[in-house]
Amino acid sequence: MQLEGKSLIGFATSGGGTPFRAADPSNDESLEPAFHNATSDDVARAAQLAQAAFASYGHASGKQKGAFLRRIAEGLLAAQDAIVERAGRETALPQARLTGEMARTVGQLRLFATLVEEGSWVDARIDHGDPTRAPIPKPDVRSMQRPLGPVVVFGASNFPLAFSVAGGDTAAALAAGCPVIVKAHPAHPGTSELVGRVIQHAVRESNLHEGVFSLLFDAGYEIGLALVRHPVVKAVGFTGSRTGGRALMEAAAARAVPIPVFAEMSSVNPVVILPGALTKDVKPLATGLHGAVTLGVGQFCTNPGLVFVPQSADGDRFVDELATLIGGTAPGTMLTAGIRTSFAAGVEQLSTHAEQRTRVAMAPNRAGAALFVTDAIALRAKPELAHEVFGPSTVVVRYRDGADLRETLGGLEGQLTATVHATPDELAANGDLVALLGEKAGRLLFGGFPTGVEVCHAMVHGGPYPATSDGRSTSVGTRAISRFARPLCWQNFPDAALPDELREANPLGISRLVDGKLG
Repeated sequence: MQLEGKSLIGFATSGGGTPFRAADPSNDESLEPAFHNATSDDVARAAQLAQAAFASYGHASGKQKGAFLRRIAEGLLAAQDAIVERAGRETALPQARLTGEMARTVGQLRLFATLVEEGSWVDARIDHGDPTRAPIPKPDVRSMQRPLGPVVVFGASNFPLAFSVAGGDTAAALAAGCPVIVKAHPAHPGTSELVGRVIQHAVRESNLHEGVFSLLFDAGYEIGLALVRHPVVKAVGFTGSRTGGRALMEAAAARAVPIPVFAEMSSVNPVVILPGALTKDVKPLATGLHGAVTLGVGQFCTNPGLVFVPQSADGDRFVDELATLIGGTAPGTMLTAGIRTSFAAGVEQLSTHAEQRTRVAMAPNRAGAALFVTDAIALRAKPELAHEVFGPSTVVVRYRDGADLRETLGGLEGQLTATVHATPDELAANGDLVALLGEKAGRLLFGGFPTGVEVCHAMVHGGPYPATSDGRSTSVGTRAISRFARPLCWQNFPDAALPDELREANPLGISRLVDGKLG
């Protein structure tokens, strides 16, 4: 598949804007070809096509949408070698990581296909009318979830496949029945084009309106903001920095008709270690934490950036072991020069407030791991210690007792995850601590570490602000489909005029709530 460096607008291409190039992070060499920034005319055309497509795609059956999602998955697998090769050049991520990410991308597309083919996700509810009810007749009321309309999705820097062009946001929006316009991440435009062409081909092969999918390139911010501000766009999916997410949220809120922005932004994913977890050999726990901190050069949104350890001899042994492991970590190539620069600045900021236990090796686009140690009192006085530093670093916070720990946890911002390491008896005796963490995070873990997010029906990858812009949603798992849908009610409609999901005979055979009873 030959790269053209042009935006995909429906079935057409456009490449009239200013050119830019991707770079190989391992050596900073520019990669061919040049990609062209989209223009305001491209935004208008993509939005116009998406709105036109919604008239039909918004009413596509679950079987049609499922077949379309499966066709995308099959196309990605057929093009996997080319996609993984290009992604490796643009991100410096190893082939094994990218192959695994491709499997995850394909898996979540198929998971959403299964969801919409079965159909019960629409949450159909029927309350039969009763014209004889006195003093006021009861109307017949029926409701279900319907797609919002065109959705804009922003590709993520750290997941060129699973959170980008054909990633979770795109899969969820397409499953709901929403046309999607993707703003590709400028760090991996070639990967984005290859994946975008797979989707474009699937749209054509599925006999869908060409406006179901478009892909726009831009190395700056103007096109992304223009898409968010366009009046036909009904929702936004974003994974990135707090600064970027806030800018999109503010643009969406300032519209004549505000729209939701589902932004995943910032999290330090606290790990709480209770005393009982340190009474045995501390090496396995330290090894697991070290692996979670340094995995992928720390460029995961679930990287554990804050670790609470008791002030005790066992705690000292654990911190010393962790320092040894992190100090011996070889530097790794970061995704972009900008991310590496931000990481260096974050490490410098942490070093002014906490004890730095490791020497951090830095080189162009490469970074070593960093470990800092402070105590709970200092963290409460300097909350900036709990700000995310995107990369292979973590801050150990020593706490005196349970009260010291709870007071400090109570001051944390919202998080994607919170992890507890404890004995079963400690866990049972600290229900209030678990409840406190549950107020702060979208996913609670007992044991293990938060890196690695299972794609399944029950998963929640979200959390209170600033982990996400809306803690009521998730960007991973089938619950994500609800972000791109809204409830619509039909009152006293004749049966023949109702959607199949709400007709009396239930022709789709889906689970429904009828007169308050599931059936």
